[in-house]
Amino acid sequence: MTKVKLGINGFGRIGRIVFRETFNRDNVEVVAINDLLAVDHLAYLLKYDSVHGRFNGTVEVKDGQLYVNGKHIRVTAEKDPKGLKWDEVGVDVVAECTGIFTTLETAQAHIDGGAKKVIISAPSADAPMFVMGVNHEKATAADTIVSNASCTTNCLAPLAKVINDNFGIVEGLMTTIHATTATQLTVDGPSRKDFRGGRAALLNIIPASTGAAKAVGKVIPELNGKLTGMSMRVPVADVSVVDLTVKLSKETTYEEIMSVLKNASETNMKGILGFTEDDVVSQDFISDSRTSIVDAKAGIGLNSTFFKIVSWYDNEYGYSSKLVDLSVHIASL
Repeated sequence: MTKVKLGINGFGRIGRIVFRETFNRDNVEVVAINDLLAVDHLAYLLKYDSVHGRFNGTVEVKDGQLYVNGKHIRVTAEKDPKGLKWDEVGVDVVAECTGIFTTLETAQAHIDGGAKKVIISAPSADAPMFVMGVNHEKATAADTIVSNASCTTNCLAPLAKVINDNFGIVEGLMTTIHATTATQLTVDGPSRKDFRGGRAALLNIIPASTGAAKAVGKVIPELNGKLTGMSMRVPVADVSVVDLTVKLSKETTYEEIMSVLKNASETNMKGILGFTEDDVVSQDFISDSRTSIVDAKAGIGLNSTFFKIVSWYDNEYGYSSKLVDLSVHIASL
């Protein structure tokens, strides 16, 4: 089997977990990393992770070069992607994980720099967005630059798709109880986005905006304008949970909704949607590669058309896993 050759631009939380996840696959490999950090620092951050544990393999730096499990990985420190010469190492897809080059125009620099295709690890204002299990089959060979949407959209969209396909969503509100991210501060300070966002992440529950629910309308057009949502940033390092409250067009029971979601998790949505009836908490989903795990015991119903559905997601690992899946998929087109 010919492996898809992946390049990673930006070796932060998502970039590193994408790298880790490729070692669980036999159809994809990382051949190049671009990041402004020194190689020994990149190696250290790859080897040790406070959330996901030590890297399961060997990470070495020899003569300024990175070797993982004995294999050489090209490392560069270019600010301008146009100068990356991705084609020199045969890169099929670049995982754009800096959070900077998130539009068609800016991500085009990777194509100009020798890459065949680009997948953006963030929502994009103009690049087509695809969510595995929801609309990834609509991607075409002409889609050379795509977005993997957000981690929360990857949790909400599969959930909303199954519910809408079976019961019809009239309207809904989502709240994501979201783990802290790198943009937050450990102590109070200024925030570019909003004043509250600059408050100490370890001490506060912080209300925040999110476009994740509205973005579902981009990947499921029939839900456009029917969903919106907000976020509550909470003091945990990883794993978040979506609280989706929906009004349905078809009368049903909570038990029937759970039955449909469980069936989807075992069939067409397997590996993407999960289902549990256990008494779980957030830590139980660390490093879970699925993007939406329905918690049957946590949801409730008010009447035959009004329900609250709860679904967990490792906002780092699940998202990164699906970014790898989408990379392999678009490379095959």
